[in-house]
Amino acid sequence: MPLEGHFQRVNTPLRRLAKRERNVVGAGLATMLIALAVLLLTTAGDSRPPTPAGCISVPVAGRTGAELVHGCGREAREICARAATRDDPGSKAIVASCGEQGIRPLASPATAAAD
Repeated sequence: MPLEGHFQRVNTPLRRLAKRERNVVGAGLATMLIALAVLLLTTAGDSRPPTPAGCISVPVAGRTGAELVHGCGREAREICARAATRDDPGSKAIVASCGEQGIRPLASPATAAAD
């Protein structure tokens, strides 16, 4: 059976905060908000420079997270040729990046031997 006045007695604060305590809480809250704003502003945007012409730079799924596949010139064409022979999602991403950069893959050894 509930007691009369029990809820009010349990939920009444022992004392009101003093002006100094309110100022400390306000300063702490303001400091936290400023730190959060600085953190968001410093991490906003893309810090990775654009990929140069003739190069590919593609993040693909690796064993422990994203893995960056990067190559320029002949190396990029070799990477594109290897990826063109596979059917996994990472290879498809590499082939798409090769197409965006206008890189034509080198002839694979199997097709070069057939010619």
